[in-house]
Amino acid sequence: MAQARRVVDAVESLVADWLATAEEARPRLPARQLLALRTVRHTPELNLTALAERLGVGLPTASRLCDRLEAAGLLERSVQPRNRREVQLVLTSYGHRVLTDVTERRVHRLAAVIEGMTPAQRTALEQGLSGFHQAHSARHRPTAPEA
Repeated sequence: MAQARRVVDAVESLVADWLATAEEARPRLPARQLLALRTVRHTPELNLTALAERLGVGLPTASRLCDRLEAAGLLERSVQPRNRREVQLVLTSYGHRVLTDVTERRVHRLAAVIEGMTPAQRTALEQGLSGFHQAHSARHRPTAPEA
């Protein structure tokens, strides 16, 4: 439990920097919109239902989220070529540029913090975060639907 509390302190510092970099970018997007854009970028041929599931929100919430992203010119909805009844979500080139800008800001801010760490601390951080990512991915891996 004490270890988890120490990790919470460190993560809160990281999250503060993480959110600050998103606030600096233009257009300024809420964290959920950035997450939606990242999810669409990393998952080709994603539809609205799948996005809602991945974000853990209801379909109406995901639809309104996509409405805002589309109105901002960051996302497009297009008809799925193989299934004309299904709508596919696709980032616009502007959406890609915004995500790249936010990512670069985050990399620079994080690199500045990491520079203040010793080489051993950097290695330990990288190994620890890698292990955390693997455990998190395994815990949140989608299960195959029952036949």
